[in-house]
Amino acid sequence: MAAAKQELIAIKPIEIQKVYLRLTGDTPIIMHAWSEKAKRMMLEAQQGKAKGKQKEIRRPADDFIQSMYWLSEKPCYSDTASDEEIMELFNDAIRNGARFGCPVTAFKQAAISAAYRSGWSKDKVSLQGAFFIESDENGNTELFSDPPIMREDMVRIGMGTADLRYRGEFRNWNVDLTIDYNKNGQYSLENIINIINAGGFSCGVFESRPEKGGQNGMYHVETN
Repeated sequence: MAAAKQELIAIKPIEIQKVYLRLTGDTPIIMHAWSEKAKRMMLEAQQGKAKGKQKEIRRPADDFIQSMYWLSEKPCYSDTASDEEIMELFNDAIRNGARFGCPVTAFKQAAISAAYRSGWSKDKVSLQGAFFIESDENGNTELFSDPPIMREDMVRIGMGTADLRYRGEFRNWNVDLTIDYNKNGQYSLENIINIINAGGFSCGVFESRPEKGGQNGMYHVETN
């Protein structure tokens, strides 16, 4: 019986490289994080525990506080706290150096979407593994900006019904990202930086971004 033919296979090594990028905002970021209350109500509905709809008193200041990704301790207050009391706690937090973050996946998805829309990639799947953005244990990176302000927007929630949303708006912002990529991969460092930059112009991040018909959340890669 003839011996099995052996075939030599060259395994191309995965060579992980890091690059540090600063993204500078061109238009304000509007945050809309899921609040603990919203997540609890969703879980209760899925578990069949949700009660009949009850009209709750709207507290814009609470919506504002809950819309942001806090890296430092979030102000703590009771369910009966007034807007004035909540905003005083918020101002205290700002005076004490409050820190905020944002999910890094927003920047990656903006880059992938921009590359696909521009015809630089035939599919989005191949780009998912082309690079990764380092983050903290919650998937966030720190956001540097002027102190956030409370923004009021009217939104449509279906069937012609309008509602008001109160969210945190960050102006004059930037983020520092650490990018991990495979030097021997399909996409070069130049490709990756260019799609990240394009994502900031054509797609943007978070609420009312260009990809969703707005002009917020736009940014560019700093070259200096």
